[in-house]
Amino acid sequence: MKERPIRLQDLLGLLHHLYPPVLAESWDNVGLQVGDPVAPVSRVLVCLDASEQALDEALRLGVQVILCHHPLIFQPLKRLSPVDETGRLLFRAVREGVAIVSAHTNLDCAANGINDWLAAALGLEKTAPLQTGGGDLLKLVVFVPGGYEDRVAAALFEAGAGAIGHYDSCSFRTDGVGTFRPGETCNPFIGQAGSLERVRETRLETVLTREVQGRAIQRMLKAHPYEEVAYDLIPLANQRSDVGLGRIGCLAQATTLGSFANLVKQALGVPQVRVVGDLDQKVSKIAVCGGSGASLLGEADRQGADVLVTGDVKYHEAFSARSRKMGLIDAGHFGTEHIMVKHLAEVLRQAAAARRLELQIEELQGEKDPFLTV
Repeated sequence: MKERPIRLQDLLGLLHHLYPPVLAESWDNVGLQVGDPVAPVSRVLVCLDASEQALDEALRLGVQVILCHHPLIFQPLKRLSPVDETGRLLFRAVREGVAIVSAHTNLDCAANGINDWLAAALGLEKTAPLQTGGGDLLKLVVFVPGGYEDRVAAALFEAGAGAIGHYDSCSFRTDGVGTFRPGETCNPFIGQAGSLERVRETRLETVLTREVQGRAIQRMLKAHPYEEVAYDLIPLANQRSDVGLGRIGCLAQATTLGSFANLVKQALGVPQVRVVGDLDQKVSKIAVCGGSGASLLGEADRQGADVLVTGDVKYHEAFSARSRKMGLIDAGHFGTEHIMVKHLAEVLRQAAAARRLELQIEELQGEKDPFLTV
């Protein structure tokens, strides 16, 4: 039997599993920007921006999908015309059959995303999200007959349920008595049709995210011995500790702000960085946020960070950092995000290989910061 070719919707499923759209900011526009979800896909080009350069390279390489960080369609379009830059790119992409997909603030907030890569590039250890987010946590409660608790729990854990921070296989169990009366047409696992039954059961509780909900329930139902399974899904208001904007961590060894600024410049391959603070002050606890993250200055200060590394810092934000006696390093929007190309490409290669998807992942070379240093 011939295997069905990979479609754009398969790539979107893979991407959204790794970087769920629910993690994106409410103002953002992530996911499919243009393209046919059922179109076949064999090659993907990862880049920072969907540009003429990216589209030229996609056509040269025979790529069907451009996967960019910054959304091409960001604000609602009032018209679609090739007379402006966005319209021209969209017209050309549709005409050439190239889809465009964006992973933006969901990539910023997710685990193993831009901010983790930025923190690792700067040598930070013991990192955690600087500003934790939601992510639609759910509590799953299921009632299981005695002797089947471990089997049902294992099915849930294998599907991704039961993860809390860096812990997995988390659950709670309470024993009790369940009652039920099977209908005349039922084929009950325990008891007789038409008879009221009292059975020793375990209330098994665990947590899961919205993105694994369908898979977890499907595997739970398959592992459960009952014909009809009683379970509850309860939305939670808890903040997830493993996702969110920015990262905060520590250097292996304290250094000066000036020395650390030079490390940032070298690690990110940027020609210069702007620095606020005393270059001789000692720094060891570091906060980072790729792109425009100066709004996290107060949170970084509250958590005891000695310096915040980000981009797009404005005058009043710099003034605020100086007033707080806190270091601030502006390595540029491009400078703090361009590392996503190689890292996202590698993550996708590994994920596609794990699912046995024949996808070739290309990296756009030669993207440049629109700002020149003179």
